[in-house]
Amino acid sequence: MTTSTRGAARTPAVLVLEDGRIFRGRAYGAVGETFGEAVFSTGMTGYQETLTDPSYHRQVVVMTTPHVGNTGVNDDDPESQRIWVAGYVVRDPARVPSNWRSRRPLDEELAAQGVVGISGIDTRALTRHLRERGAMRVGIFSGAAVPDDATLLARVLEVPPMKGADLAAEVATSEPYVVPAVGEKKFTVAAVDLGIKGMTAQRMAQRGIEVHVLPANATVDDVYAVEPDGVFFSNGPGDPATADHPVSVMRAVLERGTPLFGICFGNQILGRALGFGTYKLKYGHRGINQPVQDRTTGKVEITSHNHGFAVDAPLDQVSDTPFGRAEVSHVCLNDNVVEGLRLLDRPAFSVQYHPEAAAGPHDAAYLFDRFVSLMEGQRA
Repeated sequence: MTTSTRGAARTPAVLVLEDGRIFRGRAYGAVGETFGEAVFSTGMTGYQETLTDPSYHRQVVVMTTPHVGNTGVNDDDPESQRIWVAGYVVRDPARVPSNWRSRRPLDEELAAQGVVGISGIDTRALTRHLRERGAMRVGIFSGAAVPDDATLLARVLEVPPMKGADLAAEVATSEPYVVPAVGEKKFTVAAVDLGIKGMTAQRMAQRGIEVHVLPANATVDDVYAVEPDGVFFSNGPGDPATADHPVSVMRAVLERGTPLFGICFGNQILGRALGFGTYKLKYGHRGINQPVQDRTTGKVEITSHNHGFAVDAPLDQVSDTPFGRAEVSHVCLNDNVVEGLRLLDRPAFSVQYHPEAAAGPHDAAYLFDRFVSLMEGQRA
């Protein structure tokens, strides 16, 4: 991504999709150019958590809610140390933030971190286009970075697609660190960071878990050096078909029978470890209002999602895998996409969505308790 200084609100900007569709608006955040995969998020709140979610690395996020930025930016809600989105698209940015926790306007934060955005376009039309045609490559250009349309389209077509992208190591921690348990320490968990969100470790810490966050390239020896009661595989960006190393580590964990929990990218890693394939969704699930059924209880939950790939596993039968029987434990009620896996003969499960849900509903927070129950059962 190439950026210059903060753009004035009246600086022209252009959004160019790889199929040639063009939207014209005004610069929002930094002025310059940026490229990525155009995706849309249906969340009406939580934009700060969205921006700082490492799973959005190399993606240009289109907000379907029209008014963005009203609560400004604070120093308490980021999910990581920086903004990860490649670009940001809004229709009607707030002129002045109005919230007691706000420390600065959103556009100033985007500019300070070099994030090129665009405002004043018809985000509803753009979202409908992406729903019909699918997520695709995109470029945003503003200021001196705006030549003729044909040149802009040619620049967009040079961008590598998300399919085949190996990105987890680009967003993961380079050094291990520890998130201490809140109150009495009950368990130790080795968390393989593929793009982990800060709230995920906090949700475990609140349950008496000391979380050892390890780099994406951590080995099996690294995992077991912390003497874990359980192993966790996080969310993250990119194509799970490229994640051969995490898959091999997970298979070793499954061999040992250590309680295992994965979310989002971790769900896709479990799918591959069990022998299932993965595939790219047409436009993915992104937002905090996705209905998912937990098939073990029959309960329907409203959940937080951010994924463009899914596991290809049979919905209505138990499958034999190298690690025993497995079944689809959760399913999206919008489109029947696999949203969770569960092993029946070993203590391992995963979900495709975000039970930490910051921001978002807390319907799925019980999954952390389910992980604790697995570790309690193993210890007993």
